[in-house]
Amino acid sequence: MRDDRFYYVYIMASRSRNLYTGVTNSIYRRVLQHKSGEIEGFTKRYNINRLVYSEKFVYVTSAIAREKQIKAWTRAKRIALIESTNPTWQDLAEGWGDAIKLQIPHCVRDDKGLRVEASSESADESAGVSRDDNSDGDRNSIERNSKEKIPDAT
Repeated sequence: MRDDRFYYVYIMASRSRNLYTGVTNSIYRRVLQHKSGEIEGFTKRYNINRLVYSEKFVYVTSAIAREKQIKAWTRAKRIALIESTNPTWQDLAEGWGDAIKLQIPHCVRDDKGLRVEASSESADESAGVSRDDNSDGDRNSIERNSKEKIPDAT
């Protein structure tokens, strides 16, 4: 037996609460397939694209048995199962597959070409920043070549 292999029973729903129960070995991949409409049939026709319930199993036989059990239940019993763990029917896969935005700290970020390093005139020149002739060296006297004030870094 491989240590990293798991199987999932999942329930997908549409906004109007049509339900689909399935089994997979990659819930991430399968949910993205449902969301993108790659899988032809019932889920695509009824726009069933929200993951509302899932269970994880080690053995595929256990997962298939659970899927069959859930599919045999009444709709009311399946709804009760979903609401026992997800009472608001929130999409548990919301944000899956979205591009991840890198978070770069302000101290190393170069926003809109502004890169100001405190007390370094050579850094000011390389960033296109000039000082006033009667400057006392404080931050408020630094201006861009376009005469636009540089915002405080607070």
